Amino acid sequence: MARARIVIVGAGFAGYEAARTLLRRSRGAAEVVLLNPTDYFLYLPLLPEVAGGVLDPRRVTVPLSDTLPGVRLVLGQADGVDVDARTVWFTGPEGERGALGYHRLVLAAGSVNKLLPIPGVADHAHGFRGIPEALHLRDHVIRQIELADAATDPAERTARLTFVVVGAGYTGTEVAAQMQLLTHDVLSRHPRLAGTRARWMLLDTADHVLPGMDEKLSATAEHVLTGRGVEVEMGTSVAVATGTGVKLTDGRFVESHTLVWCVGVRPDPLAQSTGLPMTKGRLEVDEYLAVPGHPEILACGDAAAVPDPAHPDRPTPMTAQHALRQGRLAAHNIAASYGSGRRRPYRHRDLGFVVDLGSWQAAANPLHLPLSGPAARLVTRGYHLTALPANRVRTAADWLFTAVGSRPAVQLGLVPGPAVPLDSDAPELVHPSR
Repeated sequence: MARARIVIVGAGFAGYEAARTLLRRSRGAAEVVLLNPTDYFLYLPLLPEVAGGVLDPRRVTVPLSDTLPGVRLVLGQADGVDVDARTVWFTGPEGERGALGYHRLVLAAGSVNKLLPIPGVADHAHGFRGIPEALHLRDHVIRQIELADAATDPAERTARLTFVVVGAGYTGTEVAAQMQLLTHDVLSRHPRLAGTRARWMLLDTADHVLPGMDEKLSATAEHVLTGRGVEVEMGTSVAVATGTGVKLTDGRFVESHTLVWCVGVRPDPLAQSTGLPMTKGRLEVDEYLAVPGHPEILACGDAAAVPDPAHPDRPTPMTAQHALRQGRLAAHNIAASYGSGRRRPYRHRDLGFVVDLGSWQAAANPLHLPLSGPAARLVTRGYHLTALPANRVRTAADWLFTAVGSRPAVQLGLVPGPAVPLDSDAPELVHPSR
């Protein structure tokens, strides 16, 4: 491989795996540059356990410098790509502007919150895409319990102990499961709230939990949640959000100070700013992950509409399994473009899914074998320990301590302000050539 600069935008599952694979394949023959807003790879599947007080946030953050030695890390948020000049423009963490020229480019910018035009949601809902949101949600929920303990008005107490989660997909289901266990644990330490239960509601416009996944996974997850008292209401969502509650689409008003938005994600706005062909909001690529007309640019993960061999009429879903394998393939095909190996098209064999429901409960279908209860729990935790690039021993230790003890019930105060904004869009991105 001739000495060249390969720039990877984004250190999510796709970008991180692309960098790690290129590091092995290039053996120093190419300069690999990773552009990312943070100095860590975030293992998103375990984020609900951070919010639930099970895991220390450092367990799900994998240091890029430690695990990718030889990769040059540039801290910054990509603002645009000039495909003609082969340049990526970015803004650094202190507002400084920068540019990176490239010989090959991997666009793996990932995704951001999908914010629907529902009045009040952007102002009053909590997003759930990163460490700050998870820590703030945990602090906020504990604070509501403490304020309910101090309240003398029964109506205020009820409102503060009512928590609404919108979105019954993978993230929303796990957030509701983990946070319900947290509130149960914290409430037990407040004698004045003895006998009081927190009210958790999980809403979605779909007709069942975990839409798009295996029906047995869905049934298991719903059974566990309802068994814990979570009100699972399908075919229902939020029509209006206020500071004191939410109006539902069926006309009811639920008094609450907590709305958690887990409706879904959409591709990072960077994809649209490139001026490259798009498919359903994602960058159009061929089966080799290359952008049509620009073989020097490969895209993967949530930002790319990678053709799905199993379903030719639609791109691959925005999941970690696909992103991981696409990142690895992008690195392989870049190496092939320099004469090391041959290009391969994207192929994917579904290994199944795991859904962690906390305590000893989980739903899993490894290799499409449906499991529930402790067996699914062991498979789920085994999968995460295998998939984590680092921190495995400390993660297992946190799980052990939580299993034999309890969850911390004190606010950390790490995030200032009343809330972490749900609207995570960057300012409008402008194509450099315009």
